[in-house]
Amino acid sequence: PELTYAWIFNEYPTFVHQDNRRFVSQETGNLYIAKVEASDVGNYTCVVTNMVTNGRVLGPPTPLILRNDGVMGEYEPKIEVQFPETVPSAKGTTVKLECFALGK
Repeated sequence: PELTYAWIFNEYPTFVHQDNRRFVSQETGNLYIAKVEASDVGNYTCVVTNMVTNGRVLGPPTPLILRNDGVMGEYEPKIEVQFPETVPSAKGTTVKLECFALGK
């Protein structure tokens, strides 16, 4: 891919590491965090790297605040799927499709 995406947590050089709760989509650049915990609270900054020129651009910091009132706001349950109609691939290769269930 020409572009890669990463996220800084609070300050450089602390990057978000993917695990069973955190995922960075290399298709959209979106950061997904499941079951947000108090340790996730802070500022997140997106880093987009152009692999051809080795140039980097940082987005503005986005704060994550943990709500204790149980209000989900605009995050009603929904499933995001952005699959193309067909996905051509060679026999024996691996195809990764991203699908996310959001909300509560």
